[in-house]
Amino acid sequence: MQRKSLITIAWISFFIGSILFLFFNNEKTVQNYLSFLAISALYAFTIAMGNGVINDYLNQKFSWVEDTKTRLIWGIISTLVINVILVLFCNYVNFILIQKENPNEFFAGKTGFFNWIILNITLLVSAILHAREFMDAWKRSTRQEVVQQKLIAKSANAQFESLKNQLDPHFLFNSLNVLSSLIDENPEQAQNFTASMSKIYRYVLEQKDKELVTVQEEIDFARIYCDLLKTRFEDSVSFEFNVTSDDLKFYVVPLSLQLLLENCIKHNFATSGKPLHIKIFAEENHLIIENNLQQREQVKEAAGIGLSNIVQRYSLLTKKNVFIEKSPAFFKVKIPLLTQKTSEMNTQTTPESLAYQRAAIRVQELKRFYSSLISYCIIIPFLIFINLYTSPKYLWFYWPMLGWGIGLSLQALKIFGISRDWEEKQIQKILNKNS
Repeated sequence: MQRKSLITIAWISFFIGSILFLFFNNEKTVQNYLSFLAISALYAFTIAMGNGVINDYLNQKFSWVEDTKTRLIWGIISTLVINVILVLFCNYVNFILIQKENPNEFFAGKTGFFNWIILNITLLVSAILHAREFMDAWKRSTRQEVVQQKLIAKSANAQFESLKNQLDPHFLFNSLNVLSSLIDENPEQAQNFTASMSKIYRYVLEQKDKELVTVQEEIDFARIYCDLLKTRFEDSVSFEFNVTSDDLKFYVVPLSLQLLLENCIKHNFATSGKPLHIKIFAEENHLIIENNLQQREQVKEAAGIGLSNIVQRYSLLTKKNVFIEKSPAFFKVKIPLLTQKTSEMNTQTTPESLAYQRAAIRVQELKRFYSSLISYCIIIPFLIFINLYTSPKYLWFYWPMLGWGIGLSLQALKIFGISRDWEEKQIQKILNKNS
């Protein structure tokens, strides 16, 4: 037990002993005052240290967060057993050894009544301390969960920014390669290409800081970019757009079409005799870029830009996948059409967030249960005292004790019993089915 706890117990002993001496003692002497302090310290240190040792042992064996049910069951059993033993021991020392009461009346009369009262008070204090310890454990766990989620979010955001920052040099590098080719082949087209490239690069600068753009914006940009490609390849490349007005309202990651069009040009040869046909269309909530396969010798893509960039950016924004299909006749990439902006998508229900919500609900249920248990431990002994004091021949306190006790037992069964296990199994079954 920590030094701070021992000091706290010492102060509790001092205050309880002082109150008992002032209000329940007729002889105000120094000797009596010291005896009250000694008896108070006997109860406080014996019961507190006994419970502390048991709790420390149980905390090492069972976690309040991961083994809540087991920890609670063993806590109730050990608390009942240890407190009965400790209270009877302290009462025996106090009443039999110190005050020289009749040992035969230890479980009857005034001594028996004090056994019952002190035991209930001890159990009440233990229940409050257990509830506080449980809440502290859950708060620590919740804080750790929040910190972990923040670290994950920061890591994902940093990764996303890194991927977006790759787009500027990548686009500029490829565009300059095209321009350098045109300067030798057709200087006049090179001038037109330079003018158009400035417009396109303005779009790159405007959109690169966005996480999502509309399909309309991306298609408009892709048409301009396709005109640039037509300037260089002429009849060797053809483009076909078939996207409905309804599909234009969805969202995609910015510059995804430009990267995929570059991918088509880079990995396929195109000639007037064997032109490259590229189709852009929407189907089944996906924007599809398809080209006839005329694969040239593969060139390793510098810095991993291109298709992998799109796949990684989508993985950070949504659980919807990017699909890639390849056959001897065609190559096809399907990027998902998103219906929500990223700020809303980040709040979507995931297994982790669902587990966190369930944990928060469980904490509230446990708080209500412990509040009911503490109220029961306070009010029922009070009713027993009132009953025995006013009408000891008619024991009516059994009715509220049994009624309330049954309700408390049903509440405990719901939280820790069979129904809780069944509910969790059903939830897990549904999650496994949907995953």
